[in-house]
Amino acid sequence: MASPHDALSLEDRPPAVSVRPLRDAFRLPALDTSVGQARRRVLDRLHEWRVDQQACEDAQLLVSELFTNAVRHTASEKVSCELWLMGLRLCLEVTDQGGGPNPQRPHPGHPVDADGESGRGLLLVSVLADDWGIRRSLDGGPCGGHAVWAELTCSRVDGDHPGS
Repeated sequence: MASPHDALSLEDRPPAVSVRPLRDAFRLPALDTSVGQARRRVLDRLHEWRVDQQACEDAQLLVSELFTNAVRHTASEKVSCELWLMGLRLCLEVTDQGGGPNPQRPHPGHPVDADGESGRGLLLVSVLADDWGIRRSLDGGPCGGHAVWAELTCSRVDGDHPGS
């Protein structure tokens, strides 16, 4: 065991390494066709950041579900998406402008039937994400919007193409 006299003085310690988060943000029209554009944008950025293949696939699915919910369940004109990579933590957030026929806070639904298409979005988010949540959007319209965020643990890969 080292004695207190063997400890490095503050002046002798190497500087702390700060991890500067990587960030991307974009906004697309609230159209069904924007969901695919959002997925591609997220995948391109995560490949650029050298995120592992599994996290890329999970993030694409999360963005797809969250974007689809914003397009289908609000009267938004635009939907925003932000991603951050902080160390091995990938965070993404999709924000709508609110309004529409059902302007209540988003919540996990229950599928009407086993083969139905709707009712699974936030349920799937809750299973895939390490953590997730919903907050009021600062950018919402008069009816108020919501931001749904999700976090994933990821790893970084070497080489030209993640997963290769």
